[in-house]
Amino acid sequence: MISHMTFIVRDLEKATLFFETIFSAKEIYSSGTAMFSVAQEKFFLIDNLWIAIMQGDSLPTRTYDHIAFKIEESEYDNYLAKINTLGLEIKAGRSRIEGEASSIYFYDFDNHLFELHTGTLEERLKRYRQGAK
Repeated sequence: MISHMTFIVRDLEKATLFFETIFSAKEIYSSGTAMFSVAQEKFFLIDNLWIAIMQGDSLPTRTYDHIAFKIEESEYDNYLAKINTLGLEIKAGRSRIEGEASSIYFYDFDNHLFELHTGTLEERLKRYRQGAK
């Protein structure tokens, strides 16, 4: 079971805006100027998932490494609007076979790639077992 995820971010306040706007994250802790760990940090909850952000250098490059969050198909346009509100770069998704779920891939302010995915593992495996169409 995952305990938490930590993201290194250049600007704690900008990252706070990102997590609160996109994921409705609730800030539960801010170190302020104190440093109990290796840098100033904030903690959030997205549902029951603990997210930590720590001040540091942004990722120097973008990769396909990403974190995917499950969303409902009916929420797709709402999330797309949130992403556009922040002016975030949306990455073209990978090609998909007919019947696969939908995804939005986008970068945060520090080159982390996120995916919002409308499907489940069970749905994907069922579709893959059916073969290419």
